[in-house]
Amino acid sequence: MRRLRLLRAAGAIALASTALSGLMRAQDQDNHPADQGRELSESIHELQAEIQNLRSAVAELRSEAAQYHAENAALQQRVQALQDKLTVPSQSQAGVSANEQSSANTRVEEQSAAPVTEAEGQRAATTGVQEQIDLLNGKINDLYQTKVESGSKYRVRLSGIALFNVFTNRGNVDNIDFPQVVALGTPGIPQTSLGGSLRQSLVGLEAFGPTVAGAKSSAEVQFDFAGGFPNAPNGVTFGILRLRTATLHLDWANTSIVAGQDNLFFTPLSPTSLASLAVPALSYSGNLWSWTPQLRVEHRFNLSDDSAFSVQAGVLDPLTGGFPPNEYFRLPQAGEVSGVPAFGTRVAFTNKTSGGPLTIGIGGYYSRENWGFGRTVDGWAGTTDITVPLSHLFSLSGEFYRGRAIGGLGAAQNRSIVWSGDLLTPAATVRGLDDIGGWAQLKFKPGTKIEFNMAAGQDSAFTKEVLALPGRNYYGTINANRSALANFIYRPRSDLMFSAEYDRLHTASIYTYSSANHVSLSMGVLF
Repeated sequence: MRRLRLLRAAGAIALASTALSGLMRAQDQDNHPADQGRELSESIHELQAEIQNLRSAVAELRSEAAQYHAENAALQQRVQALQDKLTVPSQSQAGVSANEQSSANTRVEEQSAAPVTEAEGQRAATTGVQEQIDLLNGKINDLYQTKVESGSKYRVRLSGIALFNVFTNRGNVDNIDFPQVVALGTPGIPQTSLGGSLRQSLVGLEAFGPTVAGAKSSAEVQFDFAGGFPNAPNGVTFGILRLRTATLHLDWANTSIVAGQDNLFFTPLSPTSLASLAVPALSYSGNLWSWTPQLRVEHRFNLSDDSAFSVQAGVLDPLTGGFPPNEYFRLPQAGEVSGVPAFGTRVAFTNKTSGGPLTIGIGGYYSRENWGFGRTVDGWAGTTDITVPLSHLFSLSGEFYRGRAIGGLGAAQNRSIVWSGDLLTPAATVRGLDDIGGWAQLKFKPGTKIEFNMAAGQDSAFTKEVLALPGRNYYGTINANRSALANFIYRPRSDLMFSAEYDRLHTASIYTYSSANHVSLSMGVLF
């Protein structure tokens, strides 16, 4: 019976440890936020129930241990009395031989030692159970201290990365900390720069809400400090807070509705880099991106245990890539003046392989722009993305596109049109700028803590259009921009990252070209 009780207590400890492990895994995973919320709540309830069972088992063991201790004390008294009689043998015991007396003493000692050993085992078991309870209570207290209080009863999680970049450049670039384009036609300007920055650090909040019509609700918002610089001494170190993404989710088993400002769902990939987090790596060099207000629906079809098919469709703010016409008031741009939203869609097939999931996606985009005086331009793009696991160590990924008037997606250095004359006059001619581009990345991951990445991409506007109607804009007559990078990322712990990266940039116009080199060392701490 005693062994059975100990086995029950040990089983309860194992079950509680399993529940705690599940709880910790639910916090560390990057799966669906709403699923994490429900799994976390269930794990906490299970853990509390098991702790209560453990406490009951410990109380029972303590009671039994006290009983064993009393029985042992009484037995030791009887053994001592018997030993006293044996040391002074009476006349009736005179015929007992020395060997028989020794054998009797041995049997008595064995009988007395057995309950002592059993009692010590019970005390050791009780001590072990108490240590497990103290450990579990400590972990629960740690989890309670790390939660973020919110104004509602629902859970909120703080996350992000504190990222420090040290960098040097050989060449005149647009941003010395995360360059994307090389400046042209600037003789006499120093071509070397060196500095450090923390403005690519990210801060995010996730909120897990109630279940609505069978859907788990959640929301997330993400900021960085790359929104510009205040007009103050050493203002380059006082990066202005900038909204990146903010989304609201309703998630059913196979369907999701997402509303908010998010990345382009029909071009979902980006190269891996810690040197360029303020904007995705290879931006304006074949990597389409834009944090755009949108409303989309996603549905997933499970074809088998190893394969799935997904469909996404939505409407987006028809951005054109231009600068705001006013610093304080939001005025409509050409896409918004049209009164028609932009439309996007993507279909994707995923199949699990021994090296990882293989995914192929095809997307499309359409928007209408009104540049005044009856000058309308139809913007469109066809996209494809692919992720191929070549083996357990290597994987290949990339995206490619072809479109027109898609400066709002980051193509052609944010240019949607080329024109002649003054846009404020009806005589000016406007034409959508045709563009083509893409990027590819090879990843080598020999272990869980280290990876090596090589990537290259290019964006090319059609030279004949740029030459025919160059227009006047920030990027002038640039018709091609390409970049290549190589980096390694080392993670000695799950929350600590180190990286070194080399970038080669090349920007060309219809008249000239220029190149630059960028080297960055990064250290990031996740929280």
